[in-house]
Amino acid sequence: MDEPALNAAMDRYACGDARAFPELHRALSARLLAYLTRMCGSETLAGDLTQETFLRMHRARSTFARGGAVAPWAYAIARNAYLDHARAQKHRNTERLPSDPGAEPPDAHGADGEAVAIASETARAVERVLLCLPASQREAFILLRYEGLSVQDAAAVLGTTATAVKLRAFRAYEALRAALEELKRRPEAERGAGRSVENRSVEKGMEKGDRPAAARPERSGRRGKGQAGVRGGADGE
Repeated sequence: MDEPALNAAMDRYACGDARAFPELHRALSARLLAYLTRMCGSETLAGDLTQETFLRMHRARSTFARGGAVAPWAYAIARNAYLDHARAQKHRNTERLPSDPGAEPPDAHGADGEAVAIASETARAVERVLLCLPASQREAFILLRYEGLSVQDAAAVLGTTATAVKLRAFRAYEALRAALEELKRRPEAERGAGRSVENRSVEKGMEKGDRPAAARPERSGRRGKGQAGVRGGADGE
């Protein structure tokens, strides 16, 4: 749904047309979920905050200025939902919930396994840096880079000036660039450390004289019974 149609749907919803809500939900849910996931680092928590955002949008629908842009308004509500949660959970680690397994590891055995692994490592590095940034820099960068908002709309969401948004986003970009440059400088051997450890383990096992199961002498489960069987054969002769 394009922005004019989305804004028109919000106008109808603000005037009491409940049939407009499914249109709003389809158009905004994925965007808000992605935004909140990058803000809090947990897709599980972001899902809960997305639901909270739509609930707040419903309660505040009558305050929406008809003819206005719904996206900045919705992002501002989502941001407030996140900040309220962060304040309530100030003394708890909410970066990753126990029930959230995180992203699945890439298949390193495929044809492009190494490229996928490097891309995944880069994505994890970006995620780590974003979560370590000051909140003001992180949210400015996310709104501009990932959510595609204009500087003016991002400033409206954050309640600040366009100049401040640009400065915060620039500082976030510099921190990310430094982290990615450091990642590029890491020797490739370090990236393949996991494979090297596995190979060394196999070689070490061979040096110790590990043999296939078929080459090992059989051992009876009970020593006494095996010896008695031998002696019994000799007595029979």
